[in-house]
Amino acid sequence: MSRGQKVFVVDDDDAVRESLSALLISYGFETVTFEGARDFLAQCDRAATGCLIADVRMPDIGGLELQERVAAEFPDIAVVIITGHGDVPLAVRAMKAGAVDFIEKPFAEDVIVETVKRAIDHATHAHNRHLTAAAALARLELLTPREREVLDGLVAGLPNKTIGYDLGISPRTVEIHRARVMDKMEARSLSSLVRIALVAGIAPKSP
Repeated sequence: MSRGQKVFVVDDDDAVRESLSALLISYGFETVTFEGARDFLAQCDRAATGCLIADVRMPDIGGLELQERVAAEFPDIAVVIITGHGDVPLAVRAMKAGAVDFIEKPFAEDVIVETVKRAIDHATHAHNRHLTAAAALARLELLTPREREVLDGLVAGLPNKTIGYDLGISPRTVEIHRARVMDKMEARSLSSLVRIALVAGIAPKSP
């Protein structure tokens, strides 16, 4: 498991919570347990990364509501739902809402371990995507207003001459701004520049 990744177990059943934690620890996972969703939401760091295992039915805040809160407040935590036989329809709803998987009780040891590994991988990829987006946004902040306008034109696929005409500047001046944009955005090619811009959330504008 990647350093810093944790498995958060949220279940109001002491026996389930403790046995699940002990199992995961035996496989090398770092676990943190909570008696209920409110405890998790109050105590867990919003920047945490890893996997959350939550029972679908809990007092006050159930697994589905907790999943919604996690999706909104903990972007780098993947969710696995634990469910009883009669709760499968709820678990399917959780899957449609973005849960990595749901596991029926009683669950086999290998099933829960493999599911957690998958969830950790999912969380790691999500975390890396967020880091990439953050880096792209940080580079974007370095651009002057004029450089940003040139970047918008490049992302839209416009040639220097058209960008210059639209902005009231010469094609040569566009080239100068373009070179500065490439440098600040750390892009080696136009395709690389466009890719970074898209990661930063810049969408091509319609002509």
